[in-house]
Amino acid sequence: MTLRNVYEDQRRAEAYAKLEFPGTYYLAYRDLPEIIAAHVTGTRAIDFGCGAGRSTRFLKRLGFWAVGVDISAEMIAKAKEQDPDGDYQIVGGGGLVALGENAYDLILSCFTFDNVPKREQKITLFTELGRLLAPSGRIVNLVSSPEIYTHEWASFSTKDYPENRAAKCGDVVRIIMTDVEDLRPVEDVIFPEDDYRRVYAEVGLEVVEVYRPLGREGEPYNWVNETKIAPWTIYVLKHDECAKENRGD
Repeated sequence: MTLRNVYEDQRRAEAYAKLEFPGTYYLAYRDLPEIIAAHVTGTRAIDFGCGAGRSTRFLKRLGFWAVGVDISAEMIAKAKEQDPDGDYQIVGGGGLVALGENAYDLILSCFTFDNVPKREQKITLFTELGRLLAPSGRIVNLVSSPEIYTHEWASFSTKDYPENRAAKCGDVVRIIMTDVEDLRPVEDVIFPEDDYRRVYAEVGLEVVEVYRPLGREGEPYNWVNETKIAPWTIYVLKHDECAKENRGD
């Protein structure tokens, strides 16, 4: 099965641009201010895979000078529409080299790697992100946990896709976002923690911390499985100095 980027689509961009932090998405962002404050010094940030600019605006509210980058022209157009003064850039075949080197204190990537189909592509992108990262900088990589594709949630449904249960690393899975008008299934790719850790190690990134946010009683959402199963995994990464020394960097 071939994975296509479902966000390079005008109708999808229109629906996604209206989405802020409802339901299950709330858990993706709820702890980020505290996580970022604990691990990041400095104020220069990249929002890698910014989509319609939701997470870029989030970083700006936290006090960061943030650049939002994405491959989807439709999404970048929506980001600029909602934040005319923001810095949003389309990245294409030339990669991320134009953004500088060793320049950013934080690189935030929310859900982006759910849509990167091949391990080799992940390696290439994390290598480029590592070059952008300042020596003391941090990458915060927020991805969907594999479990999100096999359960029901406040904001997602997978009951129509039982084949997700047999999916292995690199397989395409489908999920429906119930908080948007566009109810066509989103196609993502499964990538478990062990596989992410191997990619990180290969490109010279070290896992500093892993967070798995759960819903709490009393929060203003009708949680389904969120209080028992974490729909998201948040990795905090830094340069692996030992790996750099071994390579002679």
